[in-house]
Amino acid sequence: MTPSPLPPVAELDRVCVRWGAKTVLDGVDLQLEPGERLAVVGPSGAGKSTILRLLAGLLLPSAGTMRIHGVPQRYLRLDQRHPPDVRLVFQNPALLASLTVRENVGFLLYRQSRLSEGEIRGRVAAALEAVGLSGIEELLPGELSGGMQKRVSFARAVIEDPTQPPGQLPLLLFDEPTAGLDPVACTRIEDLIVRTSQLAGGSSVVVSHVMSTILRSADRVVLLYDGLFRWQGPVDDFLHTDNPYVVQFRTASLSGPMQPAEL
Repeated sequence: MTPSPLPPVAELDRVCVRWGAKTVLDGVDLQLEPGERLAVVGPSGAGKSTILRLLAGLLLPSAGTMRIHGVPQRYLRLDQRHPPDVRLVFQNPALLASLTVRENVGFLLYRQSRLSEGEIRGRVAAALEAVGLSGIEELLPGELSGGMQKRVSFARAVIEDPTQPPGQLPLLLFDEPTAGLDPVACTRIEDLIVRTSQLAGGSSVVVSHVMSTILRSADRVVLLYDGLFRWQGPVDDFLHTDNPYVVQFRTASLSGPMQPAEL
């Protein structure tokens, strides 16, 4: 990837997260460049979702430094006066059932911006068109299929937010976006992840166990196990490295350095 004149979108510098005596992250370093798409992989319980919670501003490190757009993050997202543009797409679409699609997609604009009703409606329509769902603004989530609800959650992630500083690129976080989907549905969502990242003009972090999602939606992969990043590199290298952690993950082998926690 060509070096960017902009600061990294996200940086973790010797970050630790501890829950009592349990260490979830043990001094990890990570840098996400503008426009980069990163996949965080590893076995269940390795701490992948903790990475997302850190980047989303829902959790602070126990030790170490975290920066978003070059600014150290010392407060939880709701405690910040000017939080960074971070957009989280949950495994579940997480739509508000009592609000229309228009109100769900434009939720933050209705609450935080000074845009007129017409301007918000225009931005909502553009976001829905981008995910192939024009003309459903006044429907309720319960009137949509599961796949349509997921696409609405993507539209919510790409809607243009004029309250953000000029030139600040959004950070999109995807938590197991294709879990439980059939292969065809996976392909549609994987393409949508790439298109969403491009439309928003930002960087993305995808947590996934699904190999097709990792390969299709990421430029770079990091493998997390037992609190440490055991491997990181371009997605093409992920397919060919002989790193034992990656080999075990790729082949779903029971033999290797990653062992299930005792029940």
